[in-house]
Amino acid sequence: MAIIINLDVMLAKRKMSSLELAERIGITPANLSILKTGKARAVRFSTLDAICKALDCQPGDILEYRPDL
Repeated sequence: MAIIINLDVMLAKRKMSSLELAERIGITPANLSILKTGKARAVRFSTLDAICKALDCQPGDILEYRPDL
């Protein structure tokens, strides 16, 4: 897939655990794990908004496009 999820990078930069982020944004740790591993088929803007607020970042810090080669 050409969309890369860099959520682990932002969590490390903010020294925050996945569990803490899941609690702050109101989703289950399992759903956050699906998003982190890139297995999610979609991301709601409300979820992306909550992640950006909790991590004090921009959507482009989390989502990256890399063309398939």
